[in-house]
Amino acid sequence: MKIDVIGDIHGCYRELCTLFEELGYHKEQGIYVHPNGRIPVFVGDLTDRGPDSIKVIQLVYELVFKNKKAKYVPGNHCNKLYRFFLGNNVKQQHGLETTVEEYEALDSKMQGHIRQQFIRLYEEAPLYLELPEANAVVAHAGIKKSYIGRHDKKVKTFVLYGDITGEFDEAGRPIRRDWAQNYNGNTWIIYGHTPVLKPRKVNKTINIDTGCVFGNKLTAFRLPEETTISVPSEQPFNAEKFRSFPDE
Repeated sequence: MKIDVIGDIHGCYRELCTLFEELGYHKEQGIYVHPNGRIPVFVGDLTDRGPDSIKVIQLVYELVFKNKKAKYVPGNHCNKLYRFFLGNNVKQQHGLETTVEEYEALDSKMQGHIRQQFIRLYEEAPLYLELPEANAVVAHAGIKKSYIGRHDKKVKTFVLYGDITGEFDEAGRPIRRDWAQNYNGNTWIIYGHTPVLKPRKVNKTINIDTGCVFGNKLTAFRLPEETTISVPSEQPFNAEKFRSFPDE
């Protein structure tokens, strides 16, 4: 199995198209297909903050359900948008407001289509994806070795939000433990969620959220090659959104 795991897109549709082209995919009947049958895997957070969240939803939906090869796992922003589409009272902040604004600009028929597409995408997605053929697990914010195989509330919180402590830093961002330092498995854990300036490999884990929506890059991790490919962002650069680690 040959896969291309794609980091947090956050509505950066143009960069996603550029990345597909860089990875060797060709657009056929509105979807991207690789001549060698490679499978795109989305690590979550498709929407919010960026300029084209609706287009990203449509493209990923088509790839997952029309092409029936692409895979997707949800991120915390996906979870929030899902709850919004269910009619829950969700605060429109931290980027959700940009997706809602796009959505509300559509006519009612198109709104119905987008809402149905995203609800199906979310409800039929696994919390995290085990890909034994690729020796990999894809989880939005990562996953501990001991959590693989579990799907309880504790694991869901970890997969969507990371190893949170419940505390916040001076900028109001949640403080997360660096769980990857303690990972000792032989299976790749591929994740995103925390923006970093370059893909971060620790043990057999890799964070590929290179902060496209904050002006850096959109990154894919390829298996079995164990290589990364990135394309530059078209968004304005915002240095304060990126996390650095003591080992860097």
